[in-house]
Amino acid sequence: MAKYTPEKYIWLDGKLVPWNDATVHVLTHTLHYGVGVFEGVRAYEQPTGGGVFRLPEHIDRLLMSARMCLIDSPYSRDQLIQACVETLRENGLRGAYLRPLMFLGDGAMGLGATEMAVRIAISTYVWGTYLGEDGVRSGIRAKVSSFARASQQSSLLKAKICGQYVNSVLAKREVVRGGYDEAILLDSTGQVAEASGENIFAVIRGHLLTPPLSGAILDGITRDSVLTLARDLGIPADERPLSRDQLYMADEVFLTGTAAEITPVREIDDRRIGSGRPGPITQKLQATFHDVVRGRLPQYQHWITPV
Repeated sequence: MAKYTPEKYIWLDGKLVPWNDATVHVLTHTLHYGVGVFEGVRAYEQPTGGGVFRLPEHIDRLLMSARMCLIDSPYSRDQLIQACVETLRENGLRGAYLRPLMFLGDGAMGLGATEMAVRIAISTYVWGTYLGEDGVRSGIRAKVSSFARASQQSSLLKAKICGQYVNSVLAKREVVRGGYDEAILLDSTGQVAEASGENIFAVIRGHLLTPPLSGAILDGITRDSVLTLARDLGIPADERPLSRDQLYMADEVFLTGTAAEITPVREIDDRRIGSGRPGPITQKLQATFHDVVRGRLPQYQHWITPV
């Protein structure tokens, strides 16, 4: 799940450098304090080559996250989009995972330090299905974590900030050690927020539901894609709060994210969800999503950036 295949080059501060030369100093500010922002993006094989799924939206969110953290990007939106495409091309990749990372370099320490240069790295590598091929086919086992999702009063939850993911790492490690595949986090009020690295959906009596953006969740790009596809397919879909017991009584539950794509959940807290297998709405959305990202549906071609 976590392993990746090293490639030839990483884009670092405006140029491609050999993979093993893309290093930073041990006093890099973001390494110590976590103030940096990142994205997870996927490219897929297309009928005519390679294509990156919703790349402009990912770069927009990267720049928005930086702005929230008072980090000024040294590169424009168009330059970063082109850098992602260039890195894929130079590594000879059509289907791959991309990790743009904007971070604060070395040169000063302390919480209030501002003298550090803003640096950007873009790595591309082959990375398999995040929650496993069997999980995508048959569903995963999830556990509600004892760690709650951070409050909106204490963090900027619409930004993908490096340090915020400590919360998710702790939740994930907790449940994996207990024999589960993924953690589900509640918010500070006890409502369902999201999984450790994915948004969450439930199907209840034929209706697709997911927590609203006003809640303690990331504005997921795969989440947005699934809502769009559901409405195009005539599946009733709403954004509204969900409680833990609503997950237990759901007919279907699935997770969405760039890494996880659409992964069914067959069990939560040792309770079987629906039939214990991926349901018809989950399967329909999975199949449509896989066709979309691989360029098989022309009406969604605007979501694909050619490589």
